[in-house]
Amino acid sequence: MPSLNDIRSTFLNYFAKQGHEVLDSSPLVPRNDPTLMFTNSGMVQFKNCFTGLEKRDYVRATTAQKCVRAGGKHNDLDNVGYTARHHTFFEMLGNFSFGDYFKSEAIPFAWELITREFGIPKDKLYTTVYHTDDEAFEIWKKVGVPEDRIIRIATSDNFWQMGPTGPCGPCTEIFYDHGDHIWGGPPGSPEEDGDRFIEIWNVVFMQNEQFEDGSMKALDMQSIDTGMGLERIGALLQGSHDNYDTDLFKALIEASADVTNVDPYGDQNVHHRVIADHLRSTSFLMADGVMPANDGRGYVLRRIMRRAMRHAHLLGVKDPVMHRLVPALVQQMGAAYPELRQAQSMIEETLKQEETRFKQTLDRGLKLLDDEILDLDDGAPLPGAAAFKLYDTYGFPLDLTQDALREKGREVDTDGFAAAMAEQKAKARAAWAGSGEAVDSTVWFDIADAKGTTDFLGYETEQAEGQIVALVKDGAEVREAGQGDSVQVVLNQTPFYAESGGQVGDQGVIRVEGGAVQVTDTKKVAGVFIHIGAVIEGQVTTGAAAQLEVDHERRSAIRANHSATHLLHEALREALGDHVAQRGSLNAHDRLRFDFSHTKALSEAELRQVTADVNRYIRQNSTVETRIMTPDDARALGAQALFGEKYGDEVRVVSMGKAATGKGKNGDTYSLELCGGTHVKQTGDIGTFVILGDSASSAGVRRIEALTGAIALEHLEGEAARMAEIAGALKTQPTEVIDRLKSLMDERKALQNEISNLKQQIAMGGGSDGAAETREIGGKTFLGQALQGVSGKDLRGLIDAHKQKIGSGVILLIAEDEGKVAVAAGVTDDLVAEISAVDVLRAAVPAVGGKGGGGRPDMAQGGGKDFAGAEDAIKAAEALLAS
Repeated sequence: MPSLNDIRSTFLNYFAKQGHEVLDSSPLVPRNDPTLMFTNSGMVQFKNCFTGLEKRDYVRATTAQKCVRAGGKHNDLDNVGYTARHHTFFEMLGNFSFGDYFKSEAIPFAWELITREFGIPKDKLYTTVYHTDDEAFEIWKKVGVPEDRIIRIATSDNFWQMGPTGPCGPCTEIFYDHGDHIWGGPPGSPEEDGDRFIEIWNVVFMQNEQFEDGSMKALDMQSIDTGMGLERIGALLQGSHDNYDTDLFKALIEASADVTNVDPYGDQNVHHRVIADHLRSTSFLMADGVMPANDGRGYVLRRIMRRAMRHAHLLGVKDPVMHRLVPALVQQMGAAYPELRQAQSMIEETLKQEETRFKQTLDRGLKLLDDEILDLDDGAPLPGAAAFKLYDTYGFPLDLTQDALREKGREVDTDGFAAAMAEQKAKARAAWAGSGEAVDSTVWFDIADAKGTTDFLGYETEQAEGQIVALVKDGAEVREAGQGDSVQVVLNQTPFYAESGGQVGDQGVIRVEGGAVQVTDTKKVAGVFIHIGAVIEGQVTTGAAAQLEVDHERRSAIRANHSATHLLHEALREALGDHVAQRGSLNAHDRLRFDFSHTKALSEAELRQVTADVNRYIRQNSTVETRIMTPDDARALGAQALFGEKYGDEVRVVSMGKAATGKGKNGDTYSLELCGGTHVKQTGDIGTFVILGDSASSAGVRRIEALTGAIALEHLEGEAARMAEIAGALKTQPTEVIDRLKSLMDERKALQNEISNLKQQIAMGGGSDGAAETREIGGKTFLGQALQGVSGKDLRGLIDAHKQKIGSGVILLIAEDEGKVAVAAGVTDDLVAEISAVDVLRAAVPAVGGKGGGGRPDMAQGGGKDFAGAEDAIKAAEALLAS
């Protein structure tokens, strides 16, 4: 009996022999189809090949595509575990032709694979064709299918369309007859919904293009898209009517039984089936980068997790068990999907954290549920307000409450639930105050209510497809915008990071057919990402599919600065102490700014230490890891909360750097921070780190500004060039500049002293006879002198020298040097009782445009503006002495 792994290999090997390129499964998060929450078929990764937008170096391909159907219009969640063939995760086997072979080869490929390679009896098979597809009918006859087993179907079940317009074409399907002991009829019959005839293969003949008026024309490139569910064909080849009886599911169900100590195939088998299915979908989603969250894809993941965890709870387990099942899954599927093995430890840790957290609220939530239904009449639905309280307080999604009530024979008043949800949103809207920015408007709440929040893809990619769900121009929603219009664009999903936590918003381009928007900033309100920009080409319309491209170079520089900020924070804590805490930050493309608690300027030695530490961890090139956990668990782990971040009930914990053994504050991890921003993959991606300076930001807060990467290198190169220029001017080597400057400063000081002495000698020399002129006024010797080329700082020395020379008297000196006027007055000690130098000074300074001045009775100094008034200033002093 072939295993599912054998069946997968047989399928891929068969088509490889037929010239098909065997390709890896694409991720579960589609990058090229904005209408899909998750990849749900094999053709998703080839969408642009079928439409002709993309050319590859092969025209035939085959894949085993991992798929999820648990959200949006493709949602099988409620049926999983209760039916034989519903799954949240499944594998779709497919072969594809892009303008190469068509019906005459695709049908024989399918028939040969199923009847020869898989050995399914031909007399158990039926086929269907679209009712007008005579060509397919004749090919089936040619391969040996009797006419009475070829059924013409006139409905859309056998006609595939990508949308209202675009590529389309008829289908053909293969059905297996399980026998008349099972109720049901062949396709197209009134009993077709029974389980007797099961579809195992579907082939789409993509041959036409449909237009808005309903007309069609043949495509230039006619293609093939096929699909066969691995679980379904596996059950058939293993002799079962139930997908959960296959070897893979049996292994997972038995692993669930082992950890819960509950019979795998007894009355509680449905719980094991749910756990096994949901283990696959949650693990593969996390392996492809989806993490638990309260919106978007992360919310669907959390719903699936919690549904499985509740079923584990119903099996009576007290401790988390989901993480203990991951090794069994990896053993079964890790060889075919190596990403599962690579992410195993992260998957286990996340499941354990989520289940631990959920169990803390599950008992209280279920008790509330029991209390609420205690007083209800038999069969009465649970009031919507109670269901909303479970959702709002305990994190129970509506479908989880409905699942729990199903076993009690009850339903939920969904209208009441919707009303309670609307009331909460109205309160949030009323509380919105706004900050006066262009994006601050309640229009975003209207958009969030009508279109939902934006799913952020930017942790994993900088390019994706999205769908424009709203356009805002001049504060109001519009249907379209044309070239030159300033607009704000809302998409269902985006790789653009919205400004938050100190990291600036992304820039880039949004392209649609016939138009483009240059995005200059991205912000977020009420979970809606707002792409701010202008239409630079053509026009854009609501509903259009869009190619989204973040400015890679700019984002890379921002990431480098943000990761460097984390390293800087830890380096400051190590250099200055644990009192250091972030008080603000800016992570832009051209610089980073970090404000932190500290009371004094950093010394040169401290700045060198911090710079060296950050660069050491950059060179370490360690992996930057991200985990999701509760804020309390993160803080218990030692993670630092970054200033400016708003934390919900889960946080991203970013760790980087391997600390020296026994030296790290966070164990072996150097930096451990709560952060929702984007980061480099390896610390080496930062490049280099340069501090520009340390300054005061506010009382008790210092600010460091720094550069990283190419801009840091440009700065260093500029500094080196300036140093070389300085060295050239000084006629020395860059390494000897400091010594040369010290020498020149010493020479300058000596020359200044010499000049000062010469000026003093000249000043003391006075008039033509070499002596300063004195005269008797009011019985006192007076010396008044106007000096040019003498600075104010030299006047004190000259006053003292004149005092010694005249023995007794009053001196007034007025000096001018480089446009500055200084005035000084002196009185010898024997006269200070009669006259004060301050009075002399104040009598003189008005004549040179000065005011006031001051000092001691024996020495006073002041200043002025007009040296031309020097003689008048001397006469004013003389008049004072004469009075």
